[in-house]
Amino acid sequence: MERKSAWDGYKEKDLEQLQEVTEGYKRFLSEGKTERECAALAVSMARENGYISVEEAMEAGHTLKAGDKVYAVHKKKLVVLYQIGERPLEEGMNILGAHIDSPRLDLKQNPLYEDGEMALLDTHYYGGIKKYQWATIPLALHGVVVKKDKSVVELKVGEDPKDPVFGISDLLIHLSGEQLQKKAAVVVEGENLNIIVGSRPSVKGEGDTEEEKEKKEKIKSGILKLLEEQYGIGEEDFLSAELEAVPAGPARDFGLDRSMIIGYGQDDRICAYTSLLAQLRAATPTYTAVCLLTDKEEIGSMGATGMQSRYFENVTAEIMNLTGGYSELALRRCLQRSHMLSSDVSAAFDPNYASAFEKKNTAYLGRGMVFNKYTGARGKSGSNDAGAEYLGALRGLMEEAGVCWQTAELGKVDQGGGGTIAYITANYGMDVIDSGVSLLNMHSPWEVSSKADIYEAYKGYEAFLKAGWSEEGEA
Repeated sequence: MERKSAWDGYKEKDLEQLQEVTEGYKRFLSEGKTERECAALAVSMARENGYISVEEAMEAGHTLKAGDKVYAVHKKKLVVLYQIGERPLEEGMNILGAHIDSPRLDLKQNPLYEDGEMALLDTHYYGGIKKYQWATIPLALHGVVVKKDKSVVELKVGEDPKDPVFGISDLLIHLSGEQLQKKAAVVVEGENLNIIVGSRPSVKGEGDTEEEKEKKEKIKSGILKLLEEQYGIGEEDFLSAELEAVPAGPARDFGLDRSMIIGYGQDDRICAYTSLLAQLRAATPTYTAVCLLTDKEEIGSMGATGMQSRYFENVTAEIMNLTGGYSELALRRCLQRSHMLSSDVSAAFDPNYASAFEKKNTAYLGRGMVFNKYTGARGKSGSNDAGAEYLGALRGLMEEAGVCWQTAELGKVDQGGGGTIAYITANYGMDVIDSGVSLLNMHSPWEVSSKADIYEAYKGYEAFLKAGWSEEGEA
């Protein structure tokens, strides 16, 4: 029952392909640090591989047929790609679903203030984080500012080596006796995640009025002056901005043997990239192949760009209409007869914290992609529990394709738990199972993955998109 390391079976050709996949992943991870950036990268990659937008297909009056490739984008944060299969959509789809949002610090709508001879930005954290991990690390600002005239200013400051970076301070060890007695959850509190962005008062210019020369909060004024000069942004423009503070710097190789990758946002861009790559490289499939990259998973999949919305259902109806086979009943049959891998990360065994894991039922770095039959917490609460028949079919499918895989739970029973978007799509009645890649440091600013697991996940997703299914749902 023990799974072997994927590294043991690699030949030279495998290692070359692994290197090609993981180098592309590092670029994607470094360039896509927000859901907007990931969505834009996915669209760019799709267009390079022959995909056209649903709107273009409609305008051209296309009737979609087997092999045609289309994509849809919703509010610049959610992307769905379809490659039409040989079988009618009514018979179902093979769906790879992942999310492209990650834990981070969002700027509040009125964020900028001055205190203690410094200018700071107030934040509200997004998703589940250990707040103390975000202090004393270099941060970058990414996002958009939409002005009253609807013009959009895009910001990305802190990634170029020539850029300044930002950060959150922590109390020096010499004065932290009281702080160190606190529980870890409140060592750094949410309202103290304030980002330092400046300390220099605005320079008095020859053209300044007396009022400007005597103005209070001169450091804040200096920051506002820089924002106006460099980006055309005023203080009120923060009201309609989406600005995210994320760890500054690129994804890099990890370990002397370069067998791992360290980078921000691997939950869940590691599954998003491998799913996207498998989709883009797929030959004409038996069943329509779908790559679904969604938003808001880290906060419950709510909102217009989250999986709780009806967007995926709606755009699938549009695709079905473009094939000439739409009806409400056909759509319902399509969704119920579909098969899905709900791709999200799992926890890798960490020998430094071995007591949190049950060794027989946990994922290990380097042993391949992970299947989680169920997730949830406290008696599988909130989980999609995949059927034995579906898991059995996937076992055969993966082994036939030579994919290294393992099964896991997220830690010991009653230790904690988690979930993905699987339970949402399972509401349609389709077969869904959680799958993905295991990580060390999950939800931290810098997460660690195995290159072998990334490559095996890509191979597994590629095999899944090719799958045909019997009437009983067997591959």
